[in-house]
Amino acid sequence: MTRLTQSYVHGASDLPLLGLTIGQCLDATAARYPDNDALVVRHQNVRLSYVAFKRKVDNFAAGLLALGLEPGDRIGIWSPNTAEWAITQFAAAKAGLILVNINPAYRLAELEYALNKVECRALVSAASFKTSDYLAMLHELAPELDRAPPGLLEAAKLPHLKIVIRLGTEKTAGMYNFADVSAHPGKTERAALEALADQLQFDDAINIQFTSGTTGFPKGATLTHHNILNNGYFNGVKLRLTANDRVCIPVPLYHCFGMVMGNLMAVAFGATMVYPSEGFDALEVLRAVETERCTVLYGVPTMFIAALSHGEFGRFDLSSLRTGTMAGSPCPIEVMKQVVSAMHMKEVTIAYGMTETSPVSFQSGHDDPLEKRVATVGRAHPHVEVKVIDPEGRTLPVGHPGELLTRGYSVMLGYWNDAEKTAEAIDRAGWMHTGDLATIDEEGYCNIVGRIKDMVIRGGENVYPREIEEFLYRHPKIEDVQVIGVPDPKYGEELCAWIKLKPGANANAEEIRAFCQGKIAHYKIPRYVRFVDGFPMTVTGKIQKFKMREATIAELRLTIEKTA
Repeated sequence: MTRLTQSYVHGASDLPLLGLTIGQCLDATAARYPDNDALVVRHQNVRLSYVAFKRKVDNFAAGLLALGLEPGDRIGIWSPNTAEWAITQFAAAKAGLILVNINPAYRLAELEYALNKVECRALVSAASFKTSDYLAMLHELAPELDRAPPGLLEAAKLPHLKIVIRLGTEKTAGMYNFADVSAHPGKTERAALEALADQLQFDDAINIQFTSGTTGFPKGATLTHHNILNNGYFNGVKLRLTANDRVCIPVPLYHCFGMVMGNLMAVAFGATMVYPSEGFDALEVLRAVETERCTVLYGVPTMFIAALSHGEFGRFDLSSLRTGTMAGSPCPIEVMKQVVSAMHMKEVTIAYGMTETSPVSFQSGHDDPLEKRVATVGRAHPHVEVKVIDPEGRTLPVGHPGELLTRGYSVMLGYWNDAEKTAEAIDRAGWMHTGDLATIDEEGYCNIVGRIKDMVIRGGENVYPREIEEFLYRHPKIEDVQVIGVPDPKYGEELCAWIKLKPGANANAEEIRAFCQGKIAHYKIPRYVRFVDGFPMTVTGKIQKFKMREATIAELRLTIEKTA
């Protein structure tokens, strides 16, 4: 093997990229594997073959056209993992609609921002999930629903939203029921759907996923059929996937991990998508793997840790497992060893990427040494270029840390309606600047060594301190606030807020957390709160967050986990 001298790698591959739309891929798979299980949703008692799944997708897609939606319109989905999520994902693609993924943990302010930022014309929503009453929040934002005929919403706070489609059988004023939409289309809409199959192009935008930046305001990463279908496909190539595989997907579908590496990967190969539960539940994952004889399992490291440490772990037969993917945060080597031995996942892989790159840029191989699968994130994905640069933009020698850049089919079109932020992220040569610090060794393996941005990764969720700081500034007693990430054995990192109160004001940690409750997602609420008189700064006035982190670790006696 040729040894690298420069930190530049190219995932050369004999396998060509797929030149298909998502709809064309589903049609081809359903024709080739009509009787294979396509989708198994255990908590809904749903089991659909590929031919049955395609029928439901086509009916819903035609129904969306019957409601007056047109190619290019944005349709949001706000739901935990359900059969309806998968059906909507593929139906939107077939109808040429741009699916907007909305985090199930979003609250009022976040939902309002997301829907308005990309001008969603339609929204598919669950009734509720855990402690979130979605319908109540929608009515709070759009009380006009109570008197609006379905499909004709005119809401002051959500001026672009016209159509709301709710899951479940109960009727809600101003909303369609999901099942009813499939009953709307006639011959005209079905003919229009068939015609679209040849008109849609694989470079069309098909998906918007929100990702926060250091400014704290979420940006809509805009992805194409070509981006995400191929990324799912080559993830499957790395896993040696076949139509006989059954993929357990406990990760959320709103994220690329679920909808791309899970759903699109499975459909590209004719494999089975298995959803154990609405949200992650370790026991339900174990049950699903055993009952459905899953061969592939996904998760962030905390999910695997929860499964391994579950009190009933020993009674489940997991011998059907072969492979899977861990991503989202570094995996401790002891956890990886247990996954390989106790969960039979001898070919488990590690992946690295970001929403803006569809997501995967690096992935370990099934036959990589265990130490490479833990200490690195593998080698460059097929058809993806990667380099590591210094602050002046020069490519660094191997082994030298710098900013990781990626280029290729997987890079997003840009941030929706935000040319300035797009230009900051993607340079004139087409390189996506990840903001992550990395090294590439002589064999092409990549190691993520830090983050240029202040991003905190809590249990696989990317959390940006500035967004939380901007929110906490609204508290009437807070004069200044800085949010940092500190080590946590369960979630990898937890949030700590350093707060400077206004003169004469008094507050406690419970008051601060209560202020956040119900207004921002639960994982963004700081676990630790420190009240301070000021912040460590440089002579030029820049806040030194690394000193804040060191002080917090010492004060709270937190342990920094070694991840090898």
